[in-house]
Amino acid sequence: MFSRELTQFLDLNIGKKIVFTNGCFDILHRGHVTYLAEARKLGHLLVVGVNSDASVKRLKGPERPINTEEDRCFVLSQLKSVDFAEIFTEDTPLNLILTVKPKVLVKGGDWKIDQIVGGKEVQSMGGEVFSLNFVDGYSTTNLIEKIQHQ
Repeated sequence: MFSRELTQFLDLNIGKKIVFTNGCFDILHRGHVTYLAEARKLGHLLVVGVNSDASVKRLKGPERPINTEEDRCFVLSQLKSVDFAEIFTEDTPLNLILTVKPKVLVKGGDWKIDQIVGGKEVQSMGGEVFSLNFVDGYSTTNLIEKIQHQ
C-alpha cells in the first residue's frame, strides 16, 4: 500500500522513537517549519504523512492544492527536521499511522488531542499524543489570499 522506501526506512530504524505528523503542507511557511522542528524534538526521527492531491481537493476545495503532492513531499523531505515523508491517498492518515507505529503522534495546536486521527491507536500501542503550539499569523489559506489581493 505504501512505498518500498517507507518499508526500508522503518526496517532500518527499528527501536528508534519515531514521531509522526501529517498535513497538506500546500505552501510551506514559517508556521509549518516551526511546528515540524518542534515535533522532531520529541523523538529520534520525524515521519510526515502528506495528503495526496485528491485528498487536498476533498478537504480544501477545487482550487487546491497549489503545489503537487510530489513537490510538497520533496520539499518536506529536504527539511533538516524531517527524516521521511510519505504521501497517503485517504482522507485521513490512519492506515499510514498503523503502518509506521509511531511512539509519538503530533498535530498543530488547532487540534484537540481527542480529535487527532490515530490518537487512540497510538496510545493503545503505548505511545503519546500531543497538540503542539500553533504559530499565530501563519496559514496557507491566508498566504493564498494575500497573494491574490496584491
